[in-house]
Amino acid sequence: NERQSSQNHDTNDSTTLGSGRIATRPSGLGTERVTSTIPRADMSPSTTTPDPRSLPSTGVPLEQNSGNWIYPSEKMFFDAMKRKSFSPNASDMPSIIPIHNAVNERAWSQIKTWESSSARLKALNEPCGGPKLRSFSGDAAKLSPKARVLGWMGYQEPFDRHDWVVERCQGGVGVEYVIDFYKGKGDGLAFYLDVRPKLNTWEGWRMRIGNVVGMG
Repeated sequence: NERQSSQNHDTNDSTTLGSGRIATRPSGLGTERVTSTIPRADMSPSTTTPDPRSLPSTGVPLEQNSGNWIYPSEKMFFDAMKRKSFSPNASDMPSIIPIHNAVNERAWSQIKTWESSSARLKALNEPCGGPKLRSFSGDAAKLSPKARVLGWMGYQEPFDRHDWVVERCQGGVGVEYVIDFYKGKGDGLAFYLDVRPKLNTWEGWRMRIGNVVGMG
């Protein structure tokens, strides 16, 4: 096994790429991979090729034994997009990879903010060095309840959605998060991430209410 697997940010996501394009052959695509800052939980499923739409990244050189998730190479990302019936252009990969990775790093940063938002949550995470990412998935076609309600009210719908499961120290408890990706205002590639615990457990409700009243 390989033990490696944002608010406003000037970037975009791979799910918006390639509309109406013809896929190009991956000539000269890079095979180098980098290590994320996101720790991988011990209970994470075994995988050597995580879904590239759901992976984060920095420019940190690959560290096989760091215990963090490893990000996909240009070729891995390109091949995964083709399997998902997108029409990627090989020449876009050098730009898309760092953009996509930075988005997910921002998502993880916001999750860590949630997980340290109260003394109770800090006590649950600090004994083992902080929360870890257990699993993740992406489904642009599945609206979260909040996004659906906002759509009914006339607001734009997110262009992508991710679901991440975060593991805490105490008993390997898994906390589910939903991440909605929205296009930012104006021209360019700005976007907005809405990261929050799901309301499918008492813990999710407790964290969301605590965030409003200042008690987690």
